[in-house]
Amino acid sequence: MSTLTLLLIRLAFLAVLWLFVITAVGVVRTDLFGQSPSSRKQKRQRQNARPRPARPARPARGGRGEPQRLLVTGGPLSGTTIPLTEQQITIGRSNDATLVLNDDYASSRHARLFPQDGQWIVEDLGSTNGTYLDRQKVTQPTPVPTGVPIRIGKTVLELRR
Repeated sequence: MSTLTLLLIRLAFLAVLWLFVITAVGVVRTDLFGQSPSSRKQKRQRQNARPRPARPARPARGGRGEPQRLLVTGGPLSGTTIPLTEQQITIGRSNDATLVLNDDYASSRHARLFPQDGQWIVEDLGSTNGTYLDRQKVTQPTPVPTGVPIRIGKTVLELRR
């Protein structure tokens, strides 16, 4: 093999190696610090571009069939209960999350649960490993029925009455 060919193969291998390192650092940065400001700005612009229907008045909470608490049914925090109020619940590894997960498969701001029109909605916040509602990956804000498991990494959550 000629010296020139060997040099070109080495340079190509070095370029591929650096591409891998840059990609890995980007993934770690996103996992630790969340989305970049430009990504959030683009997402906000897309959301504002969509016409939003007027919301009807929200019915009073506390009805007999409505969930009253969020229960952790699996994972290291099993048995933890969070009462459901009109506030959103953020889930992730970040210390400012409502439910802080010590899980390598959870992102710092992984998902959120929020009330809308008398039901609770789960939304994935651009996590690396995804949020699952009863074995289905959550790709958009999705209503959560009572008793259906929500899986984030090794943690399983359910809405309960």
